[in-house]
Amino acid sequence: MEKQIKAMREKIEQAAAAIQDSKEMYQLRKQYLDNKTGQISALMKNMRDLTPEERPAFGKIVNELKTWALDFFTSQDARLKAAELEKKNAAEQIDVTMPAAPHSAGALHPNTLIANELIDIFAGMGFTVFEGPEIENDYYNFTALNTPKDHPARDMQDTFYVSPELLLRTQTSAGQIRVMENTKPPIKILSPGKVFRSDDDATHSPMFSQMEGLVVDKGITLCDLQGMLDVFAQNVFGKNVKTRLRPSYFPFTEPSVEVDVSCFSCGGCGCRLCKDTGWIEVLGAGMVNRKVLENCGIDPDEYTGFAFGMGIERIAMLKYGIPNIKMLFESDTRVLSQFSE
Repeated sequence: MEKQIKAMREKIEQAAAAIQDSKEMYQLRKQYLDNKTGQISALMKNMRDLTPEERPAFGKIVNELKTWALDFFTSQDARLKAAELEKKNAAEQIDVTMPAAPHSAGALHPNTLIANELIDIFAGMGFTVFEGPEIENDYYNFTALNTPKDHPARDMQDTFYVSPELLLRTQTSAGQIRVMENTKPPIKILSPGKVFRSDDDATHSPMFSQMEGLVVDKGITLCDLQGMLDVFAQNVFGKNVKTRLRPSYFPFTEPSVEVDVSCFSCGGCGCRLCKDTGWIEVLGAGMVNRKVLENCGIDPDEYTGFAFGMGIERIAMLKYGIPNIKMLFESDTRVLSQFSE
């Protein structure tokens, strides 16, 4: 029996010497010291084959082996865990003398840059900001703005309807109606926000940002509109830029105009940007229609006003030379990182 126990000790020592992982050492420990299946525990079963006189000596030898095995495996486990900790610490060491990993700085989106710039420009001319709801009813989005019931803009192929009476607003002009209903002139507001139209190509998106303005007071004329637009164009596109008004039609303004700016790329000589015309269309505007003022409870014989509206994406595309509106919605950092205040 002593030879058998000595052989078992040697076997344990040889097996432990080849192990370099604390988990494997735990499995080896379990193989010999487990109360039910351990090989050392199994030795005690041999006592039934011994005489009563031999059993005490045999039990003593087995217990000594078990005590030795416990101490041996504890020391081996401590050795392996210390080595593993040392290896982990070495792998996690940081060389504080190494240069830090570069991190690119964030930047505002081109839409945000343009919106902030426009708000600053018009705030300098006395405008305040009003933001209306994105889900509007038919009255504020169409009827109060003098849009006929049979107008194509009301059709489902142009407008996103939530219900027969509710829709995603197609213009921030709806917010201007809300202001005129609840505010006595003089009124001077700017309405920025998201609008939605069923349109999608290189220069249009189903969702885009709009910036509309409204002025209502006594004695407001088309000359006041052009003077304000001159200030806007020169601040956004350059001091030498001029504006011109071309006759147009919008249900909520009369007269209505399309507003062009002289090409800031070629100085009006003609280039690819202005399609060799020397002029670039940037927004629509006009004098507030008498019916719109009447719908809001404002006397059109006492007060007049003008309104204008522009797409923020369009201004951004023109100013920054962006060829496709989709680039403003794709969140490609290679594109967005090129813009800064």
